[in-house]
Amino acid sequence: MTADEIKVIAPNLKRRLSGVTATISRLLPVQARSIGIVATGPGLPAHVPSIPLRSVIRMSGRRCRVWHARRNTEMLFGLILRHVMRKRLKLVFTSASQRVHTRYTRLLISGMDAVIATSHRTGSYLRGRPARVIRHGIDTGAFRPCEDRSALRRELGLPDGVTIGCYGRIRRQKGTDVFVDAMLDLLPRHSRATALVMGRATGKHARFLQDLREKVARRGFTDRILFLPETRVEDMPRWYQALDLLVAPQRWEGFGLTPLEAMACGVPVVATTVGAFDELVEEGKTGRLIPPGDSKRMCAAVEAALASPDALLQWSVAARRRVEQGFRIEDEAAALNALYRELLDGAGA
Repeated sequence: MTADEIKVIAPNLKRRLSGVTATISRLLPVQARSIGIVATGPGLPAHVPSIPLRSVIRMSGRRCRVWHARRNTEMLFGLILRHVMRKRLKLVFTSASQRVHTRYTRLLISGMDAVIATSHRTGSYLRGRPARVIRHGIDTGAFRPCEDRSALRRELGLPDGVTIGCYGRIRRQKGTDVFVDAMLDLLPRHSRATALVMGRATGKHARFLQDLREKVARRGFTDRILFLPETRVEDMPRWYQALDLLVAPQRWEGFGLTPLEAMACGVPVVATTVGAFDELVEEGKTGRLIPPGDSKRMCAAVEAALASPDALLQWSVAARRRVEQGFRIEDEAAALNALYRELLDGAGA
């Protein structure tokens, strides 16, 4: 792609893998089918269209482009590019945070030309700043139901039987301990059930993970509550397909993709009422919603779901249908690209 063909730049100014990096990695190739968009920054997979940050700095300022930031550092850099380096840029920020923004963040947001919220609840934290709600979407081709779950479990080295998963970063904020406590309560009554905890505990959260492992070992459940390492993004669909039920136990979340990824694979979800979960999961239709931090309620919700295989099957079908009808990645890409074109058209680009 030549410099003249680039209409949108999506920065990823963080080297370590994060939710933002994952979002850019899955979304940009889809957006690039219909608009000239590239990412810039470290740690991007090879399949993502991208250019070095130095190329952005050297770009001519005559042509107007969109700079789509998802972090404070990226908003700041966009403002520097526009006001110090005199680049013609329309600045966009996506907010996924469900907390009151700091004064510094609000100042950065005030300099944006457009703001996107990933859910209606997220939009309510922007304190009067108009935001367009564009929810995340899922690649329903990659994330799809499995035809033979038992065979897949054998391939993955998992026990056959009921499999309950909790995927994502391992830390207190994510509620991993609540899930473990709920499973320690549940598993003695369900001899064929296995619980999977898959993800990574970074830095200061390593002790948290070790404490969970030790608690499980003390209770004698190391062969039924399995702690699995973080796997490659492209391998994740198989791990969702192996599940009968996903639990999203977060105490706090900005948006939270794991319920959508599971539902796209036909896996019902028990989720807490944080993030966008109550906008994704339909109570009693694709899963259950419970308060955060309550292992007893979580255990009861999972047990009730397992007690009715027919209802679980109905939830599975409805979960896939819900993603197909309202949360496809193509829909997210189209909505973002439409916003970019509005901004560029308004600038006479």
